[in-house]
Amino acid sequence: MPLTDLSIRNAKPGPRLQKLSDGRGLQLHITPAGSKLWRWAYRFDGKQKLMAFGVYPDVSLAQARQAADEARALLATGIDPMEQRKADKLMVERSVDTFEIIAREWWKHWSPARSARHAEYVIRRLEADVFPILGERPIDEIQTPEVVTMVKGIAERGALDVAKRSLQTCGQIFRYAIAHGHATRNPATDIRPGDILAARKKQNYARLDAKELPDLLRHIEVYQGSSVTRLAMKLMAMTFVRTSELIGARWEEFDLDAARWNIPPERMKMKTPHVVLLSRQAVQLLRTLHTLTGHRELLFPGERDHRKPMSNNTILKALERMGYKGRMTGHGFRGIASTVLHEHGWPHEHIELQLAHQERDDTSAAYNHAQYLKPRAEMMQWWSDYLEECVAEKPVSELRKKVA
Repeated sequence: MPLTDLSIRNAKPGPRLQKLSDGRGLQLHITPAGSKLWRWAYRFDGKQKLMAFGVYPDVSLAQARQAADEARALLATGIDPMEQRKADKLMVERSVDTFEIIAREWWKHWSPARSARHAEYVIRRLEADVFPILGERPIDEIQTPEVVTMVKGIAERGALDVAKRSLQTCGQIFRYAIAHGHATRNPATDIRPGDILAARKKQNYARLDAKELPDLLRHIEVYQGSSVTRLAMKLMAMTFVRTSELIGARWEEFDLDAARWNIPPERMKMKTPHVVLLSRQAVQLLRTLHTLTGHRELLFPGERDHRKPMSNNTILKALERMGYKGRMTGHGFRGIASTVLHEHGWPHEHIELQLAHQERDDTSAAYNHAQYLKPRAEMMQWWSDYLEECVAEKPVSELRKKVA
């Protein structure tokens, strides 16, 4: 049956991508996040292809059908509609210095002096958040309100740090454009993040400087208190979850064979499910811990009542006994991990997801919590290797050779 505006408006997202057909190749794709995207499927030169016509309701049903009719007419003449669209866009771009053209020139000039990971992160953020708003605009015509709209759009999904970084990057691009004669002013300098973004109240936790981490880890290795408490501190260092998420952990949440810890939404600050990717070292630690507490529901049961988790203060008191009173808290492992991972070029978005900092609405929560699992797993393994190197004071590769 052909689509109608009513059926499109009433269509709800599901856990997977849905495809609703209007006939003759025109489709409406509904993402788990709720976006409704027009797509036209066709074959050219023996290959199946998919052409985008925009987002509903910005592009109406009638407009999508007209676009499909025009593409079919072009296809009938032996021309690939998608290749023709690219050629048309290139002709337009060559006639004017658009923001995207100058931004890519800036990136090529700027990126060689940065780490490959950081440079890749910046260009991906531009492509995802900035180019859709400013990309096709002549760079010398962009006004401050347009920049504000772009920044606020990012902030509205809860990504305040990304919004601030995007504003900073745009300022650099406009300066480059001025220096090379493509623009006469920098509209990003007219505003500061505090002028347009709501301040987020921060809770400061005592934590060590990253250079003090090796000494702390060695103190934990020889901690004279409870073995369960020592393993709790080590697991917190490896996973940098919140203290409440750690002490409330239940064995049913873990799949050690898959190296995953699936924290249910009711135990998360953001009330959305969270996946913690477990390194080789973390899995080994958990198997050891299982010999101590595996017969109970909780990984870290209380000493008096095993049906309740250990106290919030258990790790804090252990750190105090090791001489770190007022200098380090369990939450401090999160700050240290974030600092070190950023300094070594791991993508900001992967770090934020692993810290469960992303603010997500109910519709997108189930979809977003499992984003970037493979690169996050690589990051978590690198982090555990880094901690191992801190304790050993030598490259991990050498340590492994010695063990072998």
